[in-house]
Amino acid sequence: MLNVVFLDALHYPNNYQLKKLDFEHNWISYPYTLPEQTFERSKEADIIISSKVVLDRPTLERLAEIGRLKLIQIPATGTNNVDLEAAKELGIAVQNVEGYSSNSVAEHVIGFIFNLSRSYHGWSRDQLQARWSEQKCFTYYDYPIFDIAGKTLTIVGRGNIGNLVAEKAKALGMKVIFAERHNAEEVRPGYVEFKTAIAQADYITLHCPLTPSTVELVNQDFINLMKKTAFLINTGRGGLINEAVLAQALKERRIAGAALDVLSTEPPAKDNPLVLAGLDEYNLFITPHNAFASEQSLRKLADLMVDHINTFVKNNY
Repeated sequence: MLNVVFLDALHYPNNYQLKKLDFEHNWISYPYTLPEQTFERSKEADIIISSKVVLDRPTLERLAEIGRLKLIQIPATGTNNVDLEAAKELGIAVQNVEGYSSNSVAEHVIGFIFNLSRSYHGWSRDQLQARWSEQKCFTYYDYPIFDIAGKTLTIVGRGNIGNLVAEKAKALGMKVIFAERHNAEEVRPGYVEFKTAIAQADYITLHCPLTPSTVELVNQDFINLMKKTAFLINTGRGGLINEAVLAQALKERRIAGAALDVLSTEPPAKDNPLVLAGLDEYNLFITPHNAFASEQSLRKLADLMVDHINTFVKNNY
C-alpha cells in the first residue's frame, strides 16, 4: 500500500471532491507545511503532492536515503518549488499539470483591462458609501472611463495564455502586438522589438516565465519606456516586477495604473511596497493569485492531477 502525502491541501478548495485513486493507498493531508516540518511529514511518503512547499536538494537527498519517495506531483503549472535537477539525479519523478487554467487566466486579464479602463472598483465602493445619493445630477464623473476598442495591448510572452489573451482582446477591437524578448538580437516574424512594443502599449500584460534573465524585467528602464497613460498587468510571476519601482511609479502617476494577481512573496509581507503604497483602487488593483481559480479550472486541475498519479503508479509499480 502506497502512502500519498498532500503537504499543502489549502491550495485546493476543500468543497471539491477529488476523484479516487485507482490503487490501494493511505491518504495523508496537511492544510499547510512549514519548512521545518517538510522532511518529517514526507519521510514515509511514496508520493508527495505539493503546490508551493519547497522541496530542495538537501530535503530530497534525505528522502532519497530512505528510498520510498518515487513521485512528486505538483498540482499546478509552475515547478520552481522543487529542485528539478536534484530530483532527476536521485531518480525521483516530478510531474506538474499544464493547461488547466489557461482560459481562466486569460479571462482574468480581460477583466483587469475592463476594470482599469472603466474604474469599476471605485464606482462600486462609492455606492456602498451612498456617494450617488449625495449627487445633484443623475450621475457624476470622479473616475476615468474610456473604451478599450482601438487601444494597443502589448503581450510579453507568447505561450498558450498569451495567445488566448490575444484572441480575446482582438475580439474586443484591441490592437495586439507581441513583444520580442528583451535581450534578443533579432526580431522574429510576428513580433515587435521589445522597447518599441513597450513604448507603443496602452496596456502591457506579462506572460513570460520567471527565469534569471526575466527577474525584475519591469524595472526603472521598463517604466521609463511606458506611456504615462499606459497600464501594466501581471498574472505571470511576481518576480517579474521590481515592486518598489512600480510602487513609486504609481505614486508619481508615472504610469496610469497596474493590475496584479501575483506578488514577489505570497502571501505578501506587510511591508511590501505595493501593499503600503496607499493607492486609489483605480490606480492599483490586486487579486490574491487566483486568476487560475475558476470552478472549471479547479475541477480540471483535480481530475488531471489524479489521472497523472494513476498513470505513474500503473507504469512504475
